[in-house]
Amino acid sequence: MSEQPGPVDPSQFRASDQDRERVAQALHQAMGEGRLTLAELDDRLQRVYQAKTFAELAPLTSDLPGHQLAVPHPAAVQPVAGAAPLPASARVGGTPGPSTSIAVMSGASRKGEWVVPVTHTAVAVMGGVEIDLTHARFEESEVTINVFAFWGGVEITVPEDVAVRVDGVGFMGAFEDNTMRRGGQPAPPGAPTVRVTGLAMMAGVEVRRPRRKKVRGGGDRGQIEE
Repeated sequence: MSEQPGPVDPSQFRASDQDRERVAQALHQAMGEGRLTLAELDDRLQRVYQAKTFAELAPLTSDLPGHQLAVPHPAAVQPVAGAAPLPASARVGGTPGPSTSIAVMSGASRKGEWVVPVTHTAVAVMGGVEIDLTHARFEESEVTINVFAFWGGVEITVPEDVAVRVDGVGFMGAFEDNTMRRGGQPAPPGAPTVRVTGLAMMAGVEVRRPRRKKVRGGGDRGQIEE
């Protein structure tokens, strides 16, 4: 007689990129509520993007009231069934950070935990500016990044739970919206929006999603490179 398969353990279901992003949003919100320190947030985010299963994700929010990850029922077709989506407000609110990022014959980088003001200006003159919004919050549900680039470059990284609108003008240069490349998905309904506009003269402006690392011997684990 053939052996009957044992009961399915839902916690061993493989987590999707959407599941990881949902947990990351919950952690950001918990930090904004004062439940986590910045160091704790950074540590948990690293574990989020290395997680393969719900069993690895669930403990990261188990001690945060209102943010526990719902493990799907074995009969569910989609692994994310039963998980409550976080409101768009998880990324919106806070005291706005710097309003400018300027690089003149040099480089400038803005990343990590910060609140993007309603209008942020990036200037790259014979230099480069990097703006990473992966762990950012937004002063309002729609913010604008005004870019002026001359013989330089600006790279803007926008996470998958944030919508993007690019309408800058290039003169012997270009504004490139690469957020939908390599299987990129539209942001969820109600997501905050980042508008990227301005002028690129003999320069390039690229808007993209976070890159994912290839882990040696393990394929693409969905870990976001920052």
